[in-house]
Amino acid sequence: MTFVKLVLAAALLAGTAGAQAAQIGVHDPVMAKDGNTYYVFSTGPGITFYSSKDMKNWRPEGRVFAKDPVWAKKAAPSFDGHIWAPDIVQRNGKFYLYYSVSGFGKNTSGMGVTVNKTLDPRSPDYKWEDQGMVIQSVPGRDLWNAIDPAVIADEQGNGWMSFGSFWTGLKLFKLNADWTKPAEPQEWHTIARRERPAFEPDESAAPAEIEAPFIFRKNGYYYLFASWGLCCQKAKSTYHVVVGRSKTVTGPYLDKDGKDMAKGGGSIVIQGNREWVGLGHNSAYTFDGRDVLVLHAYETGDDYRQKLKVLDMKWDAAGWPVVDPAQLNSYQSVLLPAAK
Repeated sequence: MTFVKLVLAAALLAGTAGAQAAQIGVHDPVMAKDGNTYYVFSTGPGITFYSSKDMKNWRPEGRVFAKDPVWAKKAAPSFDGHIWAPDIVQRNGKFYLYYSVSGFGKNTSGMGVTVNKTLDPRSPDYKWEDQGMVIQSVPGRDLWNAIDPAVIADEQGNGWMSFGSFWTGLKLFKLNADWTKPAEPQEWHTIARRERPAFEPDESAAPAEIEAPFIFRKNGYYYLFASWGLCCQKAKSTYHVVVGRSKTVTGPYLDKDGKDMAKGGGSIVIQGNREWVGLGHNSAYTFDGRDVLVLHAYETGDDYRQKLKVLDMKWDAAGWPVVDPAQLNSYQSVLLPAAK
């Protein structure tokens, strides 16, 4: 397909009159709603974010951190200003934005949290107040990686943070009363993992390709989404989304065949195809009665650039999430000009 045809096709899918409508490029997107406005936060310099009234037309809002978190370089000496894999939750009238710093392929990592009364940058109350580091992973001490935080409240309102990438998989711990540190005494759980060779060096992430947990409550279950495969490899990307579920937040999370995700289980939700070679690092929400799966996908026809996807999430007769791969093409974000 020629470049001109690709541009025209993108414009038609986006429902725009012109052929130059750009989509927004995000990695590891998470979303929240404040008033009548949706906000997407993404991996990027200082955490990039966008606003929208309809989850389709998005306006760039700049970055959350004007300067690097003061603790970042100590936890991750190779930190280069790119803050990874945020998560946004609302609690007691405030928004908690969790985030991670690291070096690619290393577990010299840490996760922090910053708090704001509003997500609207034009509000007089808009001010991010960093609460510092929640936890960190240290090579030689820890065989897990402190990145990709995702926070959920249980039925009693207690906060739980899931996280992890490669090494020995995805972990979960209970947060303290203000949701900024682990609760004491600490409770740690392995909720998902993939096989790691027995004699793999500890400093190696190893071929245990799993990361990006996200727990979503629905119909009496906690659903644990995770990304398997490799991200960020262009044509070689193998990223895709799997799921398991549990009646309790601490697990065990079982897939459709009853296999524990902590023992390698996971049922495919959506995977890459010819047009979208890899996709993942999802989040999941209910907005005004509509369940959506939010993720990034690499577009083959645009040099494998990452694009935002917001997919309708339905539920089958057995209560498992279902998304339509056709929406990878039909959902097209539109990048609006920045506000003046």
